[in-house]
Amino acid sequence: MSQAANLFDIKSASLDLLAILLRSGDCAALAAALETRFGSKVDASQSEAFLLDLEAIEQPAALDLARIRQLFQAKGIAIIALRHRDHAVAALARQHGLAFVSSSNSPRQSELPVEAPAAEAAPALPAATLVIDRPVRAGQQIYAKGGDLVVLAMVNVGAELIADGSIHVYAPLRGRALAGARGNTQARIFVQSMEAELVSIAGVYRTIEQALPDSIQGKPAQIYLENERLVMSALGA
Repeated sequence: MSQAANLFDIKSASLDLLAILLRSGDCAALAAALETRFGSKVDASQSEAFLLDLEAIEQPAALDLARIRQLFQAKGIAIIALRHRDHAVAALARQHGLAFVSSSNSPRQSELPVEAPAAEAAPALPAATLVIDRPVRAGQQIYAKGGDLVVLAMVNVGAELIADGSIHVYAPLRGRALAGARGNTQARIFVQSMEAELVSIAGVYRTIEQALPDSIQGKPAQIYLENERLVMSALGA
């Protein structure tokens, strides 16, 4: 085998990637929405990779994609790929040096709508609570559709919990937790030991790159929305 053949290998990889579901190409309105959601206290140098879902856009080719990417980048959101059911959008992705993912045959990742989704009709019967009694490993994603999620064992770094309702973790939470995934702003996250990588309520999220206050770090805590702001507080305080 030649030396050149040993310079790289191709291996499978599982990426824990969040998606932005874009509902408008109006850059002025988008800038205002991002400012309302994230404010000005954002360290743009600490960017995280996101996928931009254009499924709700009727004419993706007409988007000012360069400007849209700049707006998100200013809030610490680095767009690295586009997703759409029409494979013609792949040309748009290549034009901007981005990857393309077809929504017709790809698993749906966790989505953070830029605008609040329309209210959905309440189910006729209460949704069942999903209970997980085993550790959640890195790379695993668990979704409680239409209800709450209860986890009785450790959630490891790189694991992801998603629920349309609230999330309860009666063990250390070291991965990601996204409650109110379909826009339920009343959802909450309750953890026995707060060590999460990322928490989100109804699309309002916060990554946790630095140690939390001693009153919360590694202790029982709850996360909820208050005036569209994500709040973390100690339980039993």
